[in-house]
Amino acid sequence: MKMTHHPKSDQAGPAVLAVNVGQPRPLPGQKREVLSSIVKTPVSTQVFLSFTGLAGDGQADLVHHGGPDKALCVYDYSRYPALEQLMDRRLDWGAFGENLTVTGCPEEVIRIGDVFELGEAVVQVSQPRQPCFKLGARYDYKELPVYFQESGHTGFYFRVLREGEIGPGSAFRRVTTDETSMTVMEANRIMHQGKQDAAAMRSLLTISALSDSWRETLLQRLDKLDNENN
Repeated sequence: MKMTHHPKSDQAGPAVLAVNVGQPRPLPGQKREVLSSIVKTPVSTQVFLSFTGLAGDGQADLVHHGGPDKALCVYDYSRYPALEQLMDRRLDWGAFGENLTVTGCPEEVIRIGDVFELGEAVVQVSQPRQPCFKLGARYDYKELPVYFQESGHTGFYFRVLREGEIGPGSAFRRVTTDETSMTVMEANRIMHQGKQDAAAMRSLLTISALSDSWRETLLQRLDKLDNENN
């Protein structure tokens, strides 16, 4: 694997380090063919961001990836050093299949519903990323999805409120946030460790910006809990 040095941003606020795209291709080392777009490459020019995603980017599994609520996958570069140490390897931008490798957006700070200006576009946080087995398969490190879940360092998704051109180094700033909304980290805790916490799930469901897929999962869990308690 080619190792490259990544300069760290000196900016205190959010910044875009890389915009990454990829197309479905077979994952190596699988017993059956598994297509995935988790391998992404940074672009060097501006690309168009539509309501469903980046030009030149694709998804193999349209049930769990892509769509208006998951138009852009975002990951904060501050998480890279721990993961490089965990897997004992150097990682390039886009290493975890994210469309945006950024700084200044850790899960403890970003809230569901936060709105950002991103280049010409306007985007909104819709849900945390839910790591799947393909993360582990890419690096032949099957424990990786569990690490993402347990640490809460999952990254998150943007929906697109206004389409436009974006690229590496695009202007990127949070324009609205609701201090009463939950952080991505809090939402992760409820989804992965709080499966019996009905009150927390109901609180998360009050956030209007929460994605439809998370809403459906939480409602199903609450329905199951209600049936078990009756």
